[in-house]
Order: sequence, then structure tokens, then C-alpha cells
Amino acid sequence: MKSLYQRAAACSLLILCMLFSAVPNLLPSSMSAKLPDWYTENTLSLGLDLQGGSHLLLQADQQALLLQAQQGVADEVGDALHQADIAFRWQGAADTLSLIFNQESALQQARQALHSLSRDTATGVRRFDVLQQGLQLNLTITEDWQSHLLSEAVERSLEVVRRRLDETGLVEPSITRQGRDYILVQMPGVADPSEIRTLLGTTAKMTFHWVAEVASEPIQTQIYADASGEQHYRVESDIALEGQHIRDARLAFHPQTGAAVVNFSLDAEGARRFAEMTRENIGRALAIVLDGQVITAPVIRGVISGGSGEISGSFTPREAGDLALLLRAGALPVPLQVIEERTVGPDLGSDAIAMGVTTGVIGAVLVLAFMLAIYGSWGAIACVALLVNLGLMLGVLSLLRATLTLPGIAGIILTLGMAVDANILINERIREEARKGYSAAMALKEGFSRAWSTILDSNLTTLIAVSLLFFFGSGPVKGFAVTIGIGLLTSLFTSITLTRVLMEWRIRHKARQPLTIAGLPWLDRLSQRVPNLMRVRHWGLAFSLTLSLLSVALFFQPGMHYGVDFTGGTLVEVHTHDMAPDALRAQLSEQGLTQLSIQSSGDSGQYLVRLPLEAQQQAVANDQVEQLKQAVLSVQPDAEFPRTELVGPRVSGDFSDMTILAILIAGGGMLGYLWWRFESHFALAATLTIALDLTKTLGFFVLTGIEFNLTAVAALLALIGYSMNDKVVVFDRIRENLRLTPHKPMHQLLNESIGSTLTRTVFTSVTTLLALLPMAVYGGSAVSSFALPMLFGVVVGTASSIFIASPLLYMLSQRRERQGLAQLRPTAEAQRRELELMP
Repeated sequence: MKSLYQRAAACSLLILCMLFSAVPNLLPSSMSAKLPDWYTENTLSLGLDLQGGSHLLLQADQQALLLQAQQGVADEVGDALHQADIAFRWQGAADTLSLIFNQESALQQARQALHSLSRDTATGVRRFDVLQQGLQLNLTITEDWQSHLLSEAVERSLEVVRRRLDETGLVEPSITRQGRDYILVQMPGVADPSEIRTLLGTTAKMTFHWVAEVASEPIQTQIYADASGEQHYRVESDIALEGQHIRDARLAFHPQTGAAVVNFSLDAEGARRFAEMTRENIGRALAIVLDGQVITAPVIRGVISGGSGEISGSFTPREAGDLALLLRAGALPVPLQVIEERTVGPDLGSDAIAMGVTTGVIGAVLVLAFMLAIYGSWGAIACVALLVNLGLMLGVLSLLRATLTLPGIAGIILTLGMAVDANILINERIREEARKGYSAAMALKEGFSRAWSTILDSNLTTLIAVSLLFFFGSGPVKGFAVTIGIGLLTSLFTSITLTRVLMEWRIRHKARQPLTIAGLPWLDRLSQRVPNLMRVRHWGLAFSLTLSLLSVALFFQPGMHYGVDFTGGTLVEVHTHDMAPDALRAQLSEQGLTQLSIQSSGDSGQYLVRLPLEAQQQAVANDQVEQLKQAVLSVQPDAEFPRTELVGPRVSGDFSDMTILAILIAGGGMLGYLWWRFESHFALAATLTIALDLTKTLGFFVLTGIEFNLTAVAALLALIGYSMNDKVVVFDRIRENLRLTPHKPMHQLLNESIGSTLTRTVFTSVTTLLALLPMAVYGGSAVSSFALPMLFGVVVGTASSIFIASPLLYMLSQRRERQGLAQLRPTAEAQRRELELMP
């Protein structure tokens, strides 16, 4: 009893701490204001799909960065060779700088000069390689230098993007780096990011160039057009002054004409240089070039020594204000392309929260009612553990300040069903030990001891699949992975620690008396008299293989209905008032939008409109979206567009590759774990069964026409973990029985193992189905790609655990036994011959 009190106190203290961490999420704002910030800030934040907003995925233009690097190297090399009085000439190439020399001696002098320039003195990274071909030296930028420049450019771009968004007054935008060359910008509350994407997609590199004079001596020049494209200017290639010297820029209005202008001021170095250049070039035109376009080219009438100036042009006040903002924030070191854009309206986000809460509460009530129905008062202990588990999940997520997304809510709901699995395993194990005649205390001890390894193995195999979602997923899918992973860990704690303390407390006065746990009598009888499944194993495997082959055939023809996450393109959710799909299609066709598909979504007048990627399109284009919206609004001015998704080809291609890789690694990881924990034929049987389950699920996607998207991938990996969980429970019992009765016929041992775990298998499947069913019925299109395949997968995974996994294990074990006998036969034959030769 002393040990029980100590464990109860420690368990209660830990639970109270986690629940204390979860409380700020439930406090009203009036009460939160009276509490310290360090406590009230310990809350979950809502993802954009729940609170509404937009996110943009920007990619650094690596080709432009390479050209900049080549130009920088060319300038340095040219200056160094000219100072050394080495004669050469340039020869252009795609990715190589080539220097041509007339004499071998000049080439060798150049090689010595280039040796000191080839390595960056600050970082030690080699910048370019030198390859000699006759009297030609080829300079190639190294991969290490490109990676260094890319990392540096992305880091600088992060700061510029942050300054630009701060200037716009957005509330707490999230700006993070992803991968080597991606920047993710999340903007809560921004329903139309078109202006922001233009702002972030503008490099804003400003330079000052003198306009070339007709009678001047030959110099390098370039031709730039103005914003209208009608007037062209020939300017000197050399930059007279760079925009980085601009200290401040503000919108103003010309005192005489009233036109919008931009007043700028320079830093000390810029003011000095600007005064010198204007003093020496009175009467010449100075072109102000922004991102390759001439904004204005005024003629210098006198010395400008105050370090300030004015940029005038055909600006609207909005354009002048944006230009001033860009100049204040600074230029991007490399162009950024918008390759993905997603927008969710606030109404859609609030609907998603309401749906998640409602379906979650209904699912929890169904699971709790089921546990009370089958286990009575012992089921109440599991219900307490489940409710505490939900509180612990919320506390841990709050402690980590995680972001809750719609797939994250789906993960919590799925955890409701899966978290009961450990409690069911424990209850069934205790019932088995009680049937053997053990006292309540001994049955409890033996039940927990025997269930522990099974619970650990099943949870770890599921965590392998879920962890891949976190490492290979992005955005909302990571939220799903986090909630599932934390849910598995907290359920492991509550089932092993809290449940045991509560059960021991319940029997504290009846430790030596017999123990009775309620159940379903008909299922108990079925478990004890399972039919000989091994006798029909060939039929079961043939039927399963046939369904899988048909599913594979359906996968290729007619194929799955892929979402924009895989195909790229544009998806717009359109809400109208009873507008017929033919009328919508006709209206869009009048605007030239013919290559599209329209799918009904939800109530009458609600549609999902998909537009494919245009040929050679690299970045996402918002023009089609605006065209679509204007076409619908011209007919129904009160139409709404609660969701917009634009996905470029790079994102969709990477997503397809990462999905395949994640599934393969998930299978390989679980195969390796089972190989280590069990034996090779156990691991192979489980992996083959999972493969059959997955193919059938893909066939389900094809037959039902459910969109295969980001959420569907989460469902597939969750199914891999769930199905493997089922197999591990059965295989763990088979392994246990093999140790207890190694001489029993294999087919009989397999039947008995299936029977002894049948109750747990059925109960766990039912609780998971009950948790998912409300979400599948009432969740709508937002979670249909997750809930419906999960329902199907749970049924298929449960059936395969009973009818497929064990027959496969039987066949592989028989094959292994035959191979072992074949290896032993030569040795036995040699021993027999040796005995015959003995006198």
C-alpha cells in the first residue's frame, strides 16, 4: 500500500502539472489579462486552415544567383588581370567563364593570379575551379560556393521579407526558412494575398546609371525600357550608385503639380558619392533603374549635395507608397518566385473548428459508452484514463506551443480510438489470468507484465510511421504527426501508469479474492472456438491477392483523382446561390477559362474549380484566379471564395517524390524493427500484409473518386501504423505461445493465437471506427480524404490481421523449416557415410 500511495502521488503530480499547462487554452480573455504573461502565453496557436489567412511559399532563383556569382567572379578576375597587365579576352559560355590568351607565358601568369582569387578568404570555400584547354582557361563556379551563396542569400532574403511585411502593418506574420532555397510566409487574417505576393516577388534592386552620350568614346552599354515599354534608354553598364545607400524613402506630392513622388535620402557615403557624380556630370541624364526598368531619367541641372533626391514618374499614390516601402526595406539579394499559395477564409476556418469540436465530442462519447458497455466498472477506469489522456495531450501541445491544424484535430480524434487499445489489451490479459484462477492482485500483476511488451512494440511501430509524417510532411500534415505522436506517448503513460494505479486502488481490499471483468459472452465463446483458418488459408490469400491486383489495375486505369498537391495548378472553392454547374462553366468559358474541371462540394451552389498548370509554368500565376473571381462576381456579386490553392510544378513534383519515399521508408523502418524484435519471417509476413492493405486502400480511392491529396497521404501513413499495430499484437501472442508450447503443430498454434487476441482486435477496431465515424459523416469535403479511407483501412487492416497475416506467417515458417532441413541433410548424409566406413 505504501508503494501504491507513492506511485499515486507521483502520477497525480505529473498529471496536474500537464493539466495546469493546458488551462490557459480554456480561460476567457478577461481572466487571462489578470494572470502573468509567462503562463497565459503557454497556449496552442491555430493554423491558417482554422483561423483563416494565407501562406506563400517562395523559392530563391538559383539561376539568377549563379549569374550574379559569375558576374562577380568575372569582374574580380578582369580587374586583377588588367592590373597585372596580362592580355586576354573573354569568351562566353552557358555555365563557364572562358579566358583566351595569345601566349603561354600570359596564361601561366594568369593561373598564378587566379590561384589567390579562387578561394574565399573569409570562409575558406573554393569559389571556382580552373581547367586549362590549350591557350584557354575555363572558370567554373563550384557547388560548395553556390551552396554558400544560396544559404547566405536566403538568410538575407528572410530579413528583407520580414522588413517588408512589418512595413505593411500585418499582425504577426510567420516567416521561416524551409529546405535549401524555400521561404514560407504565413499571414493570419489575410484573405487576399495578391498585393503581398507582388510585394514579396519584387526584387527592388535600384541602381543609378548615366545615360550614354552619342558622341562619347566606346563604353559598355545596356538598353532598358520604361514601365510602359514604349521608351528605351541606352545607359552605361557601370553602376554610378547602388540603391543600398538609400537610408529612407517616403511618399510625397510634388508642390506644383500635385503628382505622387518618392523622396529619398542617402547615407553619408551615398551622399558624398552622389554629390561628386552630380558635380562632374552637370547636363547629363541620370537613369534610375528598378529591376531592369527605367523609372525616370532626369537631367542633372546642378550639384546635389544634400544627400536627398526625388523620384518622379507616372505614379499613383499607391504605387509611390509601395516603391517607398520597397526602398526602405532594401532589395532582395536574389529574385524570389511564388511557387505555392494557399488561402482560407475566416468563415471556413471557424466552420472547421466547429466541425472538429462537434465530431470529436461525439466520437469521444461513443468510445466512452462502448467501453462502459463491454467492461462495466472496469471500463470506467479506461474512460478516466482516456479523458486524462486528452488533457495531457492538450497540456504537452501547449507546453510546446504547437500549432493546431485541421489534420491535427483529425489526429486527436483518431487518437481517441487508438488510445483505448492499450487499455483493452490490459483488460483482456487480466481476464485471461483471472480465468486461470489467480487472485485479483496476481492477475493484475501478470496481466500488466504480459501486456507490456505487446503495448511497447505496437506503439513503437506506429511511431515509426508517424515520425516520417513529421520529417517528410509540411504544414498541416506535420500538425497531424505531432498530435498522433504525442497522443501515443501520453496514452502509453496513462495506460501503464494511471490505469494500473486506479486498478490497484480498486482491488486494494480484495487483493486475494477472485477477479471478474465483464465482457461479451458470445465473443468470448467465439475466441475459444475459432475455426481452423489455416485450412482455408489458400482461398483467403487468393481472394486478398485478387483484390490487390484489381486495385493496382484501377490505379493505372482509370487512375486516382489527384489533388493539386500532386498535379500542380489552381483550386478555387466557389460558393454561389444555387448557380447550376452548367451556368458556371458557361460563364467561365466566356472569359476564356475552358481548360478546367468543376466538382460539386457540399450544399447546392458550392463548387471546387480546378485549373491546370500552363505550359512551361514555373511559378504560380494569380491572373487566372482573378479572372475566375471576376467572371463569377459579374453574375453573382455576393459570391464567396473561401479557399484558394495555387501549387507550382516544383512543389507538386517534390511532394510526389517525398510521398513515395516516406511510404517506402515507413515500410523499411517497421520491417527492420520487427526483424530485430521478432524474426525475419515475422517481419516479412507483416510487411507483405501491409502492402496488400495499402493496395486495397488505393483501389478504394479510385472507386470512390475521393481526392488524393496532402490529407490522404497522412491517412495512408496513419493506416500503415494502425495496421502494423494490429499485426504486432497477433504476432506477439504467436511468439509467446511458441515459447510456451514449441512442439505444438504450427497451424493449431496460429489458430489459438488468433482466438486469444480476437476480442482485443474486434474491440480496438470498433473503438477506432466509433471515433472516426462522426468525422466521416459530418466532416464534409475538408476531411473526407482522411476519414473515409481511414474507415475503410481499419476494416481491411482488422480483416487482414485475422485472415491474411497468420496464413502468410505459416507459409513463410514452413518454407524456412524446409530450407533448414535442406541445409542439415548433407551434414546428416556425411555423418552416415562416416559411420559406415568405421570398422
